[in-house]
Amino acid sequence: MTPDRPEFVPDPDDSRAEMERLQRQVADLARFADDLAFDPATVSLAADATSASDRPVVAGVDQAFLDDRAVSAVVCLQGGTVIERTYAVTDLSIPYIPGLLAMREGGPIIAAFERLTTDPDLVVFDGSGRIHYRQAGLATHLGVVLDVPSVGVAKNLLCGRIDVDGGVGGRPAGWRAPVVADDDIDAPDGTVVGYAYQSRQYDSNPVINPLYVSPGHRVSVETAVDVVAALCGGYKLPEPTRLADAYAEECKAEVG
Repeated sequence: MTPDRPEFVPDPDDSRAEMERLQRQVADLARFADDLAFDPATVSLAADATSASDRPVVAGVDQAFLDDRAVSAVVCLQGGTVIERTYAVTDLSIPYIPGLLAMREGGPIIAAFERLTTDPDLVVFDGSGRIHYRQAGLATHLGVVLDVPSVGVAKNLLCGRIDVDGGVGGRPAGWRAPVVADDDIDAPDGTVVGYAYQSRQYDSNPVINPLYVSPGHRVSVETAVDVVAALCGGYKLPEPTRLADAYAEECKAEVG
């Protein structure tokens, strides 16, 4: 799978101003509305062999790190079945900078996609999409570069505010609340840019943090959280990224 818009491939050698300008161009091209070749209601981890071939292929992306190298893993599922997984090991040339994750990790992830023979219908990234200062997080940036429907799932809230009365305490599994733009985001104040989603809850630990789900490209904010809910399968993280995380660690051990 190769970039559809190679001119927007992140360049870690750019200046910070050039990086931020590129992100704004990406945000202008991104479509935060459903433009899908499948019915989102068919996204499932069901392992029924009679229906698995009719389900969309969902890819999960995650990374592990070895000194100054990234081990980027992509795992493709159709229903509950892994149909392909691949990885790439590439150098990292800049440190992590909040809001510029795609500039550090985008190239390594694209290297893994270039080794993938499957064309996924949807990609789930471990990182933000529209919940981003310039509405162009990792899931949005690479979704536009690859021109593939994408969703970002972050473990921490980069920016924006959770729009919920009475705070965020007492969240049962399945709880969700909009994340709206504030002064830190290049969007009209109050724009819904994602959702806080409580995928799991534990009686023994009632303060498990929610996930922060946002559309990357060609997916609406409502569909983004719905498909993540369908993909969690009893775990906190969606199964595609959970498996990609495990595979990245497995590959890291082999490479190391």
